[in-house]
Amino acid sequence: MIATLTLSIPGQGLHSITPKVQALVAKANATEGLCTLFVQHTSASLLIQENYDPSAQHDLEQWLNRLVPERDPLYTHTLEGDDDMPAHIKAALTATSLSIPIDDGRIALGTWQGIYLWEHRRMACTRNVIVHIGH
Repeated sequence: MIATLTLSIPGQGLHSITPKVQALVAKANATEGLCTLFVQHTSASLLIQENYDPSAQHDLEQWLNRLVPERDPLYTHTLEGDDDMPAHIKAALTATSLSIPIDDGRIALGTWQGIYLWEHRRMACTRNVIVHIGH
């Protein structure tokens, strides 16, 4: 089964998509197999990260913003705003696809793991994530 998750993202940060992915796995009646996710954008990424304490997500976001600052004088790609080139770099440093085993009809995440779309732009936008569920 292949499906597209179309997500309304309010802006920069980590946005949980775990329930939406699990719903697709349930819809596919997959008891075991592999769930592959792919984000169709060059300024967002996918991440498996702690889902219990939001401060972990906040700290990741702040760390990456320090690593890849806006308005670096070396950037030449500046037409789309101060956050655009940093967003491309952040997406290049992180993952645009994930593969997660399916076991007993559920994505096999650990107790404290969640799946996140990591939006690197500040503005609200729509993002597409392709989901392939193979039995």
